[in-house]
Amino acid sequence: MVNRFVLFDIDGTLIDPGGAGRRSMSKAFYQMFSIRDAFAGITMAGKTDIQIIREGLGIHGLPSSDGIVDSILSQYLKNLEIEIDNTRRHIMPGVLELLGALKTADGYWLGLLTGNIERGARIKLSAFNLNRYFPVGAFGDDSEDRNSLLPIAVEKLRTSRNIHVNYSDCIVIGDTPKDVQCSKPLGATSIVVSTGPYSYESLLGTGADYILRDLSDAMDSVEEFNL
Repeated sequence: MVNRFVLFDIDGTLIDPGGAGRRSMSKAFYQMFSIRDAFAGITMAGKTDIQIIREGLGIHGLPSSDGIVDSILSQYLKNLEIEIDNTRRHIMPGVLELLGALKTADGYWLGLLTGNIERGARIKLSAFNLNRYFPVGAFGDDSEDRNSLLPIAVEKLRTSRNIHVNYSDCIVIGDTPKDVQCSKPLGATSIVVSTGPYSYESLLGTGADYILRDLSDAMDSVEEFNL
């Protein structure tokens, strides 16, 4: 039996956190540097948390040395614990059904591939009781370069579960062009959904193998194409 490793992005793919991440990061910059709305005009989708912080520091002429990034992340996590408790947050369509089907299907292993640092990812997913589906993953604190995360996730599956998979047996599901860019060059199957900031039409040119409006019919695609 071939093992398939299905890796999910979080924001815009599994959940909409109701803006909790952006608010938490913006508050951290205000708390530490007295800068209001520090990330105005900065696109966060598809980037790692550390990339976002460095970009914010650079725009405002602040250094990223002397442990400042770690200090910002610490404050960000404190804020996120509070901000994730909001009425706008919700699970994306089809997610629970897809996760339930994959979790019980033979030969499928679930993981995360996200720009969130691991603690931030777990805070967001805990608000929806979704951590139970994802024992392994690669996160923004494993590498700030998103394109390095798929090999890290595959290695973590091997070391933690003694499960060996080829990149060609990985399925990466996300909602931005960056999710495609970190998977396709390595030979993984790429699925993108238009539940995040990118429209279905804008995703057509990403080179993804499958482009879906949401995850409601994702399991049908997996079964139909024997992914």
